[in-house]
Amino acid sequence: MVTEAEASLPRERSPRHVSVKDVAAAAGVSVGTVSNVLNRPDKVLPSTLEHVLGVIDELGFVRNDAARQLRAGTSRSVGMVVLDVRNPFFTDVAQGVEARLGEQGRPLILANSGQDEARESTYLDLFEEQRVSGLLITPVGQVLPRLRRIRDRGTAVVIVDRRVGSREFSSVSVDDKLGGRLAAQHLVDVGRRRIAFVGGPRGLNQVKDRLAAAEMVASASRGVALRFVETATMDADAGRRAAEDLLKLDGRERPDAIFAANDLIALGVLQALTLARVRVPDDIAIVGYDDIDFAASAAIPITSVRQPREGMGQVAADLLLDVIADPARRVRHVVLEPELVVRRSTAG
Repeated sequence: MVTEAEASLPRERSPRHVSVKDVAAAAGVSVGTVSNVLNRPDKVLPSTLEHVLGVIDELGFVRNDAARQLRAGTSRSVGMVVLDVRNPFFTDVAQGVEARLGEQGRPLILANSGQDEARESTYLDLFEEQRVSGLLITPVGQVLPRLRRIRDRGTAVVIVDRRVGSREFSSVSVDDKLGGRLAAQHLVDVGRRRIAFVGGPRGLNQVKDRLAAAEMVASASRGVALRFVETATMDADAGRRAAEDLLKLDGRERPDAIFAANDLIALGVLQALTLARVRVPDDIAIVGYDDIDFAASAAIPITSVRQPREGMGQVAADLLLDVIADPARRVRHVVLEPELVVRRSTAG
């Protein structure tokens, strides 16, 4: 709210925007040289580069990236869509991406689909409007037709944390079938015979592969039964509710082990079992997946299948930068190996 007295005071005129031409005039160089300093510094003599950058700082020049994008038809930014930004697994992957892109002077814009296809589509629309140079995505639904259109309009696309059968897009993933086998076999080896796999929705490829591998281990092991408890989401609340339901089963049906599709679910399971005074691992053992920091620091440290999270992000960024540099580059599918980290939740 502006009072009458305030309105009568002389207003300080805001400084006008400093242009590239202003920088060039003050530095005594051409507009082209300033453009090279901003976009291709490797083409400028070190002494000239230092001089022009000093003038830029002195004048307070801020580049108009929107205008540059319109001229170039694209930006240097990279968009990334993850399933759940609350899950430390995805933030660690994003850190790996950001570190690698930062070496190339490319900013990362992170978006959270929340496992919602409509929300995923909204972010894809936004990134197209922003004309990002590249897109990294962990898909929720079947988005390959949409990704083809995005690619055909000039945006490089790489799939993250999911192996696609397509020869159209490079991808980086972890061998989830191997991870599922490691987890389930470990539970069998420590004497567990009634295993519950908790996670979902079933349509997520990561859940599908981990579950399928666990089912194969169970079917190949004498006296072992595996129950699938599907969840709508992959968070601690889902794990807690699933564990509460499992505890309602009678002794012959109640599992003696829970394989959680990720560590957030495992943490929710651990909380529910602890509140119900169920002993872990004596009564029920727990295995998680991802090996986020919280798994190791839980009140009862959780056995987990470790994924190379930041390494996955760095590989994803490298694949994307390769496609940006050469859109005709051969498609590559990089599959990383997980490892089992055994802790007190299964080992006593």
